Amino acid sequence: MELKPVRLEIPEGANIILGQSHFVKTVEDIYEAIVNTVPQMKFGVAFNEASGACLIRVEGNDEAMKAAAVSNAAAVGAGHCFVVVMKEGFPINVLSRIRDVPEVVGIYCATANPVEAIVAVTEQGRGILGVIDGAAPKGVEDGAGREWRHGFLRKIGYKR
Repeated sequence: MELKPVRLEIPEGANIILGQSHFVKTVEDIYEAIVNTVPQMKFGVAFNEASGACLIRVEGNDEAMKAAAVSNAAAVGAGHCFVVVMKEGFPINVLSRIRDVPEVVGIYCATANPVEAIVAVTEQGRGILGVIDGAAPKGVEDGAGREWRHGFLRKIGYKR
């Protein structure tokens, strides 16, 4: 077995969700979950089939986001993984709806940070073991850090 870090490419101003699912209709169901929750969000979703034709299935409402989702799904190369790349919204807006999609098994990450998927490669294929999301902690939040966090959440509309 070989372990490979795969850097996910996130377009400027976008976020990414990496998850695992188990059925070809994943792309349609995630598409519906997103447009029924945040219709103005620009996004693409790609799903790697693990049997049959083993194609990367793709849906979305923005060509650039769809292309980014396909590129990331291809780079990871693991069967039954899906990638959502989005703008004009945040993962927090859609994560609960995506988790409610019956074929979704789990979510590895939802981030705008630099992220690497740790992929195991065997004779059978590839699988995601986990992710490295962002950087390691550099300290503990103090009063100024808490003030920044509170201000940031209000600036983006999540707190009053």
